[in-house]
Amino acid sequence: MVIYIMISRKQLFQRIETSLRRSRITALIGPRQCGKTTLARQFVASDSINYFDLEDPASLARLDQPMVALQNLRGLIVIDEVQHRPEIFSVLRVLADRQDVPARFLVLGSASYRLLHQASESLAGRIETVYMGGFSLSEVDVRNDSILWNRGGMPLSYLAQNDEDSFAWRKNFILMLLERDIPQWGFNIPSIMLLRFWTMLAHYHGQIWNAADIGRSLGVSEGSVRRYLDLLTDALVVRQLQPWHANIKKRQVKAPKVYVRDSGLLHQLLGIRSGDDLLGHPKSGASWEGYVIEEALRIIDPDEAYFWATHNGAEIDLVLLKHGKMFGLECKRADAPIMTPSMRSALADLALERIVVVYPGGRRYDLSDKVAVIPLRDMLELEGLFPR
Repeated sequence: MVIYIMISRKQLFQRIETSLRRSRITALIGPRQCGKTTLARQFVASDSINYFDLEDPASLARLDQPMVALQNLRGLIVIDEVQHRPEIFSVLRVLADRQDVPARFLVLGSASYRLLHQASESLAGRIETVYMGGFSLSEVDVRNDSILWNRGGMPLSYLAQNDEDSFAWRKNFILMLLERDIPQWGFNIPSIMLLRFWTMLAHYHGQIWNAADIGRSLGVSEGSVRRYLDLLTDALVVRQLQPWHANIKKRQVKAPKVYVRDSGLLHQLLGIRSGDDLLGHPKSGASWEGYVIEEALRIIDPDEAYFWATHNGAEIDLVLLKHGKMFGLECKRADAPIMTPSMRSALADLALERIVVVYPGGRRYDLSDKVAVIPLRDMLELEGLFPR
């Protein structure tokens, strides 16, 4: 199957455009090498005086005195990898508050919590955040869903000539993140320890987080593994999906579920090299669940997202709050999903408006008036199944 190099990210471009119109500062946040720079250069050329790349020594030299460098510029100004110079946020606050608003700012960053914490302190009420990841199902065409699942959405992984090249790129991505990027953010943790932790976490993908088990296996404290988990979450490569607590008598799970956000990175950590390897791997089902969850969160863009589980075994993969209503989503890698006790329990206990079950088949059908089964290829219609 041919993969075309030029892949449009029209919806993401439009979200950034909208944010730039209504906010003086827009933060585009995503993991390293997910395409932030490529997208930003569609707004401002890289050779423009208004473009600063803080991994480029020339840009760093220009911003040695940021107020002097920025105050006379007009129009849109892009500052890439802004987490390298967090002191710039206080300068941006002053420049954003000018009455005539001669300039607006698009700042790009690869670490969510630290960057947003720094920004919120300096830029409260002035900054809007747009999150992005790698390619999504809507961008690559649903006919390429198996390639996207196997290789993940990181552009250079997805667009590689073959699976082996893709696998090698992902290996280098992981090493660069652990050996270069995280130390640059100020964390002094041995890269080999983080790699062992991340690999172990890949085997927990889709499971309830248990710091004690992982800590014992690594020979470190629970506090250390929690810190490692938060660090990879901050790097936007791990998702902690928090549990929903309903006001019911049943005992409910209170620890988060953990997922490697990009399926390609998950497969590299698990040693899965090809689509055939993936289909026969013990973690294939868990991988597919995480893949569907990430796609669903992008498509639906919920106000809040959780999972729900009780100690009696009832569970729903995603509980989504949108437009003041609560919906459920289940990921079933089965030929023909059926109504389950968990679905009935979730409908009754959580008063869900609707449950949508996503599966890899080709036929849509209803299990009840509140439970619909849809193929993966129809996921782009998900938002319409969660009405206002």
